[in-house]
Amino acid sequence: MAYVVTGNCTDCRFTDCVEVCPVDCFYLDDDMVFINPDECIDCGACEPTCPVEAIFAADDLPADKVEWVKINADKTMVGDLPQIIESRDPLSGAEAKKKSLGL
Repeated sequence: MAYVVTGNCTDCRFTDCVEVCPVDCFYLDDDMVFINPDECIDCGACEPTCPVEAIFAADDLPADKVEWVKINADKTMVGDLPQIIESRDPLSGAEAKKKSLGL
């Protein structure tokens, strides 16, 4: 089962996770990044690098975040999001979002 990016990433879009991904399975939109479940090799390298704790193994998702499995799949499999293979600056509100999450 693949890893999943959840709503904690919304409006911050830290991309530390992208740098450690050995298969480049991340895609981004204007608000956050997503993992393509067909490309993810379930290595787990991305999970500990996320400063807002937005990434989970799909099997370990809290019940209130299960919908993110479908969201990641839907967003990445349509084919209209650009793949991201190197870090970018986070969004302007990223630090405030991180602080609001207590991290």
